[in-house]
Amino acid sequence: MPINDPEKSENMRKSIRVYSGSSNRPLAQKIAEYLGVELSGLTLKQFANGEIYARYDETVRGADVFLIQSVAGGNVNDMLMELLIATDAAKRASARSITAVITHYGYARQDRKAGPREPITARLVANLLERAGVNRIITLDLHQGQIQGFFDIPVNHLSALPLFGQYYNDMHFDTDNLVVVSPDVGRAKAAKKLSDMLGCDLAIAHKGRPRHNAAEVMGIIGDIKGKTCIINDDMIDTAGTLCAAIRELKAMGAGDIHVCATHGIFSGPAVERLNDAPIEECVVTDSVPQPEENLTGKINTISVANEIAECIYHVFTETSVSGMVGGRFNL
Repeated sequence: MPINDPEKSENMRKSIRVYSGSSNRPLAQKIAEYLGVELSGLTLKQFANGEIYARYDETVRGADVFLIQSVAGGNVNDMLMELLIATDAAKRASARSITAVITHYGYARQDRKAGPREPITARLVANLLERAGVNRIITLDLHQGQIQGFFDIPVNHLSALPLFGQYYNDMHFDTDNLVVVSPDVGRAKAAKKLSDMLGCDLAIAHKGRPRHNAAEVMGIIGDIKGKTCIINDDMIDTAGTLCAAIRELKAMGAGDIHVCATHGIFSGPAVERLNDAPIEECVVTDSVPQPEENLTGKINTISVANEIAECIYHVFTETSVSGMVGGRFNL
């Protein structure tokens, strides 16, 4: 028989729950505020031996759960385990669906075998997430877009390129004297899209990697002499590769140099290197949280909260994601 009780009818509608891991709660709070929902309660703690514990503070039965986590930082493995354990807890608590909102996908650089007897860890992480019970992935600027193919579940791959395009367009550069520089051949497609947004030329740095977290710039393809350069990359880790490219550009006569990257990992001496480098500014998103001391020099941040919140809204309401900002720029 039909249910005529309005309260019961309301309870039968879909419900959304947005939760945050411990890696990037400020971003998760911004996303929840943009969606107009409360950031729900998820207890996360470590036992004395380092094991991770997770428990939801409210029922998630029948809810669409969105877990926001950045798999990055000095405790990157703990952040991954938090996400897996929280997913398992939601699945066992009868959540209707579980979407992992991974603002930075850790291990993305290990996406292929570069030598014998090496793992493909990006694929392993995908397998772990699916096995734990994740039904969908929302992520931002993967190191390689092909990582989406490691999953057998839907992946919404967003990009910060439109945000950078708007940021630099608002600076009103002389586009005839502006060039976007890709730090390597693999990033050239994304750099070309940014240069199209800005209406300027493109240059490409050619580099080799003698070892992990090291690179040598072999040359620059394109005209950068006397021009304002914008170097765009998906992430900055130790900044060694980036600073080598900056020195090469300056040696070839480049003018002012601006740097932008989606993920500011900033391992080791990265912040010191960037502040000492001959650049005007380095802009990263808040996909990875930045301590205040990182933002006192040349490093600034822009937020991806609205873009991610828009994607969550479209996923929850089962409407198209491709038409939203960033949806046209899958890499």
